Amino acid sequence: MPGFEDGTIEDTAGTAGGADRPLVGVILGFPDMVAQELRAWRASFGDRMAEVIPAHITLVTTTETSDWDAAVRHVRGVAAQARPFTVGLKGTGTFRPVSPVVYVNVDEGFEECVSLHRELQQGPLARTLPFPYHPHVTVAHDLPPERLDEAQSELESYSAAFTVDSMGLYQHDADGFWQLREELTFGRAGRR
Repeated sequence: MPGFEDGTIEDTAGTAGGADRPLVGVILGFPDMVAQELRAWRASFGDRMAEVIPAHITLVTTTETSDWDAAVRHVRGVAAQARPFTVGLKGTGTFRPVSPVVYVNVDEGFEECVSLHRELQQGPLARTLPFPYHPHVTVAHDLPPERLDEAQSELESYSAAFTVDSMGLYQHDADGFWQLREELTFGRAGRR
């Protein structure tokens, strides 16, 4: 996964699903240069998560599954049908006042992310989410209002574009970390 060489991400919000109910996450990683730039911005706002969560777009957030193997087959199948696409990041948005989050907008590739999310969130990963899915890149979370305002203002003119051609399948482990299990290339039936 671009951003962390060992494919490990600490989860500060979730809890392990246990051996019988593994937790699944699926993300789009970023090229190293973009990931490092956004990590530096996030750290500059005082967000401690900048050091443990690389820049990414979540396709499937923390989701329990009763059958890990079925979930893996499902994610592989979606990846095999997907095609590379361009992600364009531009400007900022926020989930305030509902949630103390400032993010960089997914300006190009938004519909492709929504489509992948819909396809992934079926079968063994089906669940009802508390909010509609909105592709984004978090740059500030759980910070004082003035720091969130700063993040939203400072990155208002931010832009970047790159091609995504794969997605990362993660499993939450008993130690509270997300472990990359497979990086799945779009248009292929197997791992990268």
